[in-house]
Amino acid sequence: MYRYVFKRLLFLIPTILGVTLIIYAVMSITPGDPGRSMLGTSAPQADVDAYNEALGYNLPFFQKYLNYLIKMIFHQDFGISYFTKLPVFQEIWPRFLVTIKLAFFGIILSTLVGVPFGIYAAVKQYSAFDTITSLVAFFMAAFPAFVLGLMFLYIFALKLNLLPSYGIATFAHYIMPAMAISIPPAAQNMRFTKSSMLEAIRQDYVRTARAKGAPERTVIWKHTLRNALLPVVTQIGLNLGMLIAGAVVVERIFSIPGIGSLIVDRISYKDEPVIIAGTILISITFTIVMLIVDILYAYIDPRIRAKYAKLKG
Repeated sequence: MYRYVFKRLLFLIPTILGVTLIIYAVMSITPGDPGRSMLGTSAPQADVDAYNEALGYNLPFFQKYLNYLIKMIFHQDFGISYFTKLPVFQEIWPRFLVTIKLAFFGIILSTLVGVPFGIYAAVKQYSAFDTITSLVAFFMAAFPAFVLGLMFLYIFALKLNLLPSYGIATFAHYIMPAMAISIPPAAQNMRFTKSSMLEAIRQDYVRTARAKGAPERTVIWKHTLRNALLPVVTQIGLNLGMLIAGAVVVERIFSIPGIGSLIVDRISYKDEPVIIAGTILISITFTIVMLIVDILYAYIDPRIRAKYAKLKG
């Protein structure tokens, strides 16, 4: 088990290298340069060239890439922002924590709503509850987060004046953004949990447990749910990673200073150190989330623990 975790942690290395290479390549082919973005369109070209030269922007592609890797790996230095002249880590870390908090609120809401409703819909298949919740899930899964955010702003902030419309000063500021990003994955979780439960309910071991006289509650919660949770856990992990990477729209709507909105803002200035460091941080977080999902697999499914024990022996 420990060997498996260590091996997955080693996968972070090619992930980081691949992400930095792709981002550097994309930034190198996009038009514009930081000198022109910072000094303005009316600045003389000589001043722009001097500015880019001072930043090291005019270096060859692979030289810039290798210099960045050396600083990042051996000195834990993500560089200096072209825009603010501040250390990059000092800029991205507080905003990253805001995005993480928002994503966790969203995933908790989507799990607490989607998974129980999916379980009950599977147990009560073809009932009125199953029909209504399935229709609602299909409907809500089609709603983009920005549409939900605008609706919540109009209803709860403008009309009812119940919740603050922007910022992150209090817990109340997170309610509408968390709801906006949690409803589509909640609908996905409900549909995924329902299908997984229905597949598990039809297995032979469930019929055997019922034939032996086991109470229905025991059949559902002990025999069926534990096996049905495996794909659901994967879906929740993927949703968390997507919420971290894709919260930028909600951050912009509610004026939340998250890492996604920071990256989008700095693209127009070609602030490469901030864009690359922010993308790396998001990629590492997504990889760690999927590692945690794989570890949870071992605790949920005894077959996986037995496999690891056999390999260790």
